[in-house]
Amino acid sequence: MKQIRYYVSRKNPLSWLSALMSLVAAVLFVLAACKTEASCHTVLLQTVLPTWCAVGFALIVVLRGPKEFYRSTKPVFWGCVYFGAVAWDWYERLSAQPSLADTLSGGYQLFASLRYVVVCWLLYLVIYVIYRMYLTGKFHRTYLLSAILLVPTAILAYDYLKAETDHYAKLANVLFVGSLFVASLAMHRFNDGKYHNTWGDRKDGRRLRSIDPMNLVAGYIMPDRNDACNSIQDKLEISAIERYIHKKRAEGLKDFGITHVLLAAYVRCVSKYPGLNRFFSGQRVHQRDDDISFVMAIKKEMSVDAPETMIKLHLSRTDTAEDIYYKLNALVEEVKNTPLDSSFDKLAGLLASIPGLVLKFVVWVLKVLDYFGKLPTFLTELSPFHGSVIFTSMGSLGIPPIVHHLYNFGNLPVFLAFGRKYRKTELDSEGNAVTRRYVDMVLNTDERTVDGFYYAAVLKQFHKLTRHPEQLDLPPEQVIEDID
Repeated sequence: MKQIRYYVSRKNPLSWLSALMSLVAAVLFVLAACKTEASCHTVLLQTVLPTWCAVGFALIVVLRGPKEFYRSTKPVFWGCVYFGAVAWDWYERLSAQPSLADTLSGGYQLFASLRYVVVCWLLYLVIYVIYRMYLTGKFHRTYLLSAILLVPTAILAYDYLKAETDHYAKLANVLFVGSLFVASLAMHRFNDGKYHNTWGDRKDGRRLRSIDPMNLVAGYIMPDRNDACNSIQDKLEISAIERYIHKKRAEGLKDFGITHVLLAAYVRCVSKYPGLNRFFSGQRVHQRDDDISFVMAIKKEMSVDAPETMIKLHLSRTDTAEDIYYKLNALVEEVKNTPLDSSFDKLAGLLASIPGLVLKFVVWVLKVLDYFGKLPTFLTELSPFHGSVIFTSMGSLGIPPIVHHLYNFGNLPVFLAFGRKYRKTELDSEGNAVTRRYVDMVLNTDERTVDGFYYAAVLKQFHKLTRHPEQLDLPPEQVIEDID
């Protein structure tokens, strides 16, 4: 994955100098407002807005700069809006009082013409676009960004030195833009080889930007997950799996079962075919990378009236069958031994207690937040509709696998159902009748993430692993990364 991302370190004195300059600028913006009488509209645009921008930029540099410095583009954008408002304010004042231009020094006489104001707006927009392009990795030579930011800093400093009025506001402008210049000197590239988030990424996955355009178009043609749902029915010959299970139980893994093997095989498939761990959300395809979120419904007791709850297990692409055994069993035991309801049950109970019309509005709000990737992390963690794959096993119930739909809410791209074990008499390669044991399975997928050819390759790999499950005792030799 080729990508360039930047950060500013807290160990760099320039980072702290940049933050300090922004905070001082915020104070000066407030002091400038105290010395003048202005309308509410002017106060909002020329005091509240720049103060928020300056404080926000300082906090981002100090708190989020080491990991998410790209977020500083937001206060820079609104800072450009502020400078545009200042240019328009001068134009209105000079238009109302033409004689005022003769008394002004510096370049403010230019604002008597609307075309110069428009030129200023375009220049502010260009500066913002360049800044954003750098912080999102489109441009690479940071010294050019520093040179570009030095120009408006020098112009504002000259204007401040020549000014006869509004000293606080003009000094605040110098410090705010100067803080951007200093921060650009403190910028460094990430060289750790890891992926670092940028605009468009979500908390639970990064956006794929070099994906096939057809996948992007499909998201608008088929906006709902059920519109894009494909179903694949298959069967697994489990003789090798059962021998493997007996071996693992003899080694001391007493509760080791077919679910552990199938889940381990699925995880191993993700390590070779990373597209299996994609999901579609907000009209875009995203990748979870090393986080494989496994969702499953379990009963606290094997009875018809026993309560059912959902569990979510986070796995890694390098997990072995034994790793998965310990992780899954520990989570299941924790849920079964909990005397009170799980967090999922409490959330479901809370939503169920809301009146119907209000609940419908609440769900709509949750869908909107989820669309933009703003759903709180604790809700996505509790939600059974957000994850990499959901397993359901009908084997313990003694019935065939169900053809289950995908959920339009959330981002689960795969629903995998397994049925009961059964025997089938077949002819071997020499024409002799043999009895084999099988498990039927149904794979429901979201075709907007990867196509049918990709899933066909995944199924072939899945069959290879289940025919030789001893491969799952060792981590994969190679973990393949998805596209950028």
